[in-house]
Amino acid sequence: GNERSQKLKYHIQTSGRSLHAQEMAFNDIRTTLQALIAIYDNCNSLHTNAYDEAITTPTEESVRRAMAIQLIINREWGLAMNENPNQGSFIIDELTDLVEEAVLREFEAIASRGGVLGAMETGYQRGKIQEESLYYEHKKHDGSFPIVGVNTFRNPHGDAQIEIELARSTEEEKQSQLQRLQGFQGRNAAAAGAMLERLQRVVIDNGNVFAVLMDAVRVCSLGQITNALYAVGGQYRRSM
Repeated sequence: GNERSQKLKYHIQTSGRSLHAQEMAFNDIRTTLQALIAIYDNCNSLHTNAYDEAITTPTEESVRRAMAIQLIINREWGLAMNENPNQGSFIIDELTDLVEEAVLREFEAIASRGGVLGAMETGYQRGKIQEESLYYEHKKHDGSFPIVGVNTFRNPHGDAQIEIELARSTEEEKQSQLQRLQGFQGRNAAAAGAMLERLQRVVIDNGNVFAVLMDAVRVCSLGQITNALYAVGGQYRRSM
């Protein structure tokens, strides 16, 4: 086969939607099951969410637990050492067919709207995501989609008071970052202007913006790049 097609790597991230603020510790159980499926399918790269991402930036402790999920599956769970252990089973083949069918249907819907960019013009993708989220939240709220510890098997002692210190930078860290930003902009002041113009030109000409961004980040800050892109493309506004 084509050598380049054999170099394709694929990444999986566990579901953010299944992270709930109620009974947060249960989130690790859900993430473990999702990670197991991802590893069974031989993903090349995997991000396991931390259980407390439902309410805050992950803590060192929650990140260690998220990492442990992958380590335990990869190093202790023998079945994961066998390539695609579920292959050939009726349920896996049936689910694969159903998912493929749904994906192709979605591709056709996007194609009929003028492709990805055409569909974006009418807010198709964003609308679909919002519809699905609303549908999920309704089912979660009325209990027709049971979630342990959230709408079924609730804690008999009531929802526990969550005592987690939210991650915040100190004033010293904030000032240090501001000083480093000023220093970076000062050192690159001579080159930044021409680079931002080059970036704006490639946007106007419908060129490969990503390639220029790779050069731009070496001499321009995120703020400078953002402002330059706003100037030629405008700021996104949701169409209601």
